Amino acid sequence: MLTRRTLMKGALVAGAYAGGVGLAGRFGGLAKAEAAATLVARPGEAMITDKGPTKGVMTYGDAEIPPVLRMRRGEAFALRLDNRLDEPTTIHWHGLRIDNRMDGVPFLTQPYVYGGDGFDYAFTPPDAGTFWYHPHCNTLTQIGRGLAGLVVVEDPADPVFDAEIVLNLRDWRLGGDGQFIAQFKPRDAARAGTFGTVRTANWRQSPQYDAPAGGLVRLRLAATDVTRILALQMEGAEATVIALDGNPAATRFALDHLMIGPGQRLDLVLRMPDTEGAVAALKDLRGTKPATLATFRATGASLKRDARDLPPLARNPLPEPDLAAATEIPFILSASAEERPKDGICGSLGYNFWAINKVPWADDTGDPTAPLAEMKAGKTYIFNVENPTPQVHPLHLHGLVFRPMNSNKQAIRPHFSDTYLILPDEKVQLALVADNPGDWVFHCHIIEHQKTGMTSYVRVV
Repeated sequence: MLTRRTLMKGALVAGAYAGGVGLAGRFGGLAKAEAAATLVARPGEAMITDKGPTKGVMTYGDAEIPPVLRMRRGEAFALRLDNRLDEPTTIHWHGLRIDNRMDGVPFLTQPYVYGGDGFDYAFTPPDAGTFWYHPHCNTLTQIGRGLAGLVVVEDPADPVFDAEIVLNLRDWRLGGDGQFIAQFKPRDAARAGTFGTVRTANWRQSPQYDAPAGGLVRLRLAATDVTRILALQMEGAEATVIALDGNPAATRFALDHLMIGPGQRLDLVLRMPDTEGAVAALKDLRGTKPATLATFRATGASLKRDARDLPPLARNPLPEPDLAAATEIPFILSASAEERPKDGICGSLGYNFWAINKVPWADDTGDPTAPLAEMKAGKTYIFNVENPTPQVHPLHLHGLVFRPMNSNKQAIRPHFSDTYLILPDEKVQLALVADNPGDWVFHCHIIEHQKTGMTSYVRVV
């Protein structure tokens, strides 16, 4: 947790950590910097349950849980991935609009990184907000066993909060002994996905965090699970959504059963209770078994802050779509597929259950499909996405952002995003400017759906 007192210290650490060779400007132009940090991907064990250490965990860094990586908008960042796993891996920087060479997709944007080898990532984040990082190789196993960490890109123009708490929300597939069980079941992969058995925030079951009574807490959440869709509610305190998927909300609104899926992020302002010792609880109310994900305990005398006095977040430099000149592109999600995927060095589940525009691609072979669309740089496009399947799909687009609009199933809040939770039988339009050249993956972030065909990519030239 960050407080006012440690905020500047954290900023200085972030500046040192963001040394190295980075990309100046938005998408190109090399700039010199000091030595890059190293992030080690390694096997390990972790105290996730009270049954003793869970063995076979995969993590980044020295601690159990992957570190929160802090960057600054517009400043060069560099990091070397050191792979000490016994299988290939990569890092995808989820939600960051960076150079295509840094996007972390094997066979499409970079080579996979073998065990014992490394890869140098260098870029300049153009946007502030909450993002996350994870592999794009053997994804179900690697994310499912822990390889998922949060990215905080800071903007000095943002308002100062009384505290900041970052939550990595995810499940684990563990048996009664606290050890890993089979990551997926084929019949579930063909439906909503295989759910975890142990729910955690920052790798702990319902952890509690202290924050100043009557203070304003910036709560950064990321749904890093491979399957679970959440319906979030705060009980015992006021919680207001101030950013979605890394971008400020056009109009702030109260957190009230808000659904988010794997890959999505929320920034909340939590107004702590005034009474010392009072507790607020973040809950997931979706499904038959509501769960408390984390609690927040008020400490000290009340600061008597008012969330309405909080200045707006700094806006990101996002291009506005020119709807009058837009070209429309159809994307139809499908629950049927035509061929079985080949075995791949980046992992294959051995099944095809899903497709986009009737073309399945498991993104685990060196022979990808052709791009579903080719777009001209700087032009506006509208993705007309239809979901005739009976399942919900969090659709994630790499390297670009879109503005959701015109849904036939749900009210659309005007905001930019990189991940959209499409409902069964929904038709929605996603408007975007193709301003970042390269091949960009477009896929469902329920990883079993991704790895059994609901993956494709678009090309910006």
